[in-house]
Amino acid sequence: MPASDRGQAAPDTGAAAAELVRDQHGPVAVVRLNRPDARNALTAPMVRELGAAIVDAEKDPWTRVLVLTGSGDRAFCAGMDLRGFADGAEVPGTGDDEATAAYFRLLEGRVGVPLIGAANGTAVGGGLELLLGCDLVVASSGARFGLPEVKRGLFAAGGGTALGTKVPLGVALEMTLTGDMVDAGRAYEIGLVNAVVAPEEVLPTALGLAERVAANGPLGVAASKELVRLTVTDPARARDRLDHWRSVVFGSEDAKEGAMAYVEKRAPVWQGR
Repeated sequence: MPASDRGQAAPDTGAAAAELVRDQHGPVAVVRLNRPDARNALTAPMVRELGAAIVDAEKDPWTRVLVLTGSGDRAFCAGMDLRGFADGAEVPGTGDDEATAAYFRLLEGRVGVPLIGAANGTAVGGGLELLLGCDLVVASSGARFGLPEVKRGLFAAGGGTALGTKVPLGVALEMTLTGDMVDAGRAYEIGLVNAVVAPEEVLPTALGLAERVAANGPLGVAASKELVRLTVTDPARARDRLDHWRSVVFGSEDAKEGAMAYVEKRAPVWQGR
């Protein structure tokens, strides 16, 4: 069934629905962290549900983009639930199941579909690390961002030390060594986020961006996503994968369809092959 015919799916009604909510907007899947009273802090069940949502999006041929956001306007995510941790709750991200592995792939920027962060509020610690795993980020004008772990005798062990792949090295060192916050305007200036909008426009703007990505050829998007990231993190690997993707994409049915649609002045109909 074409993505345009799928409509908007009802939110999940499983056991973790109170902590994580899913919606489908045509080819765009939206996942929302849903603990606004706890600043959307991460619990072990939430992490597993987030990983499961990633796995489902990657396996669904009609889902072309994933958007990650939070409930409320105070916080996107405050990182790990420290109160729960102090009370002996399970540490988020433990386990060796498929969903937990997908969560860690998110932190490493290796989700198989384009991932857009819709930062409805402040993101600190593990919350900022979630955004660092996103390919694009839209931020609320009232949001602030930081990795305060050193203020607690720790360090940003969930991907925050890779901040220098997103922002200039000196800025990454300043943020990680001082633990200080930056506001949305500064985050845009340093390239941490792609857009800053009014709070009520965060999700609509992210959805609009997602629809623009989803309208493009899925193989070309997949190749671009992987190769651009690898060029920054592993140039040698990027060169090897370039040969693979060149063969796959330029010899695909979608490549022929893209050229034909251009000649015929119509919208292309992608098959993903």
